[in-house]
Amino acid sequence: MGKQVARQQARARARKARAQAREDQAKREQRLTGLGEQVVAAVTERDAAVVDCERRAGRALRSLVEEGLSTREALAWCGVELTAREVHRLVRDAEVGGESSPDEEGKPRPATPPCVSGAPAKGRG
Repeated sequence: MGKQVARQQARARARKARAQAREDQAKREQRLTGLGEQVVAAVTERDAAVVDCERRAGRALRSLVEEGLSTREALAWCGVELTAREVHRLVRDAEVGGESSPDEEGKPRPATPPCVSGAPAKGRG
């Protein structure tokens, strides 16, 4: 009888250990899920902030060009180094609601405004 009782106790300890391991794993998965959600929320907030800042920059650049400055002159007033391609993208993305064909990644692309051509604005010789 002693061996049988010892085996039963060993099986009970093993079941308890497995149950504890499953509980620990479930708690760990909950922690990991929560942390993953925090990462996604933070990155989503960051992306929204970047989009907002870039739209504001694009609107301001468009306003400078509409004041009669060329793209280069507008950038000189800003004191930042941006490529013509980036200026074009910022102004394009600042457009509200106007979308055209998708870009290289398949995302909708806002309509291209006429004010960022790199050429001087009308009336400027």
